[in-house]
Amino acid sequence: MTDERVFATPAGVTIGPLSDIPDGTARNYVLQLRAGRFHGFVVRQGQAVFGYVDRCPHMGLPLAQTLDAYLTPDRSAITCSWHAALFAIRDGRCLGGPCPGRSLTPWPVTVVGGAIVTA
Repeated sequence: MTDERVFATPAGVTIGPLSDIPDGTARNYVLQLRAGRFHGFVVRQGQAVFGYVDRCPHMGLPLAQTLDAYLTPDRSAITCSWHAALFAIRDGRCLGGPCPGRSLTPWPVTVVGGAIVTA
């Protein structure tokens, strides 16, 4: 195993129970894979989950300076705490800030039997 950073995960990896993420919030996940370490986060809205690589398309930095602080105060969008860029929760597209025309890198996740699983 290596500590190199990777930006994708294989399908079928169980991340954890959906109940670990309160509705309307987000949670950071770090997975140690053979190829390296993956950093991502999952946003929960009801029974739906939206996953993204934890990397701002503007500067390549992790989005949250504080653990799990990925959402705006009203929980309506994902925010980069470094440059105040805003991203849509459902598709990761830039809504404002220094990222016009860019999007977050999707991390395909789904819910299977109450667990979050990579797709």
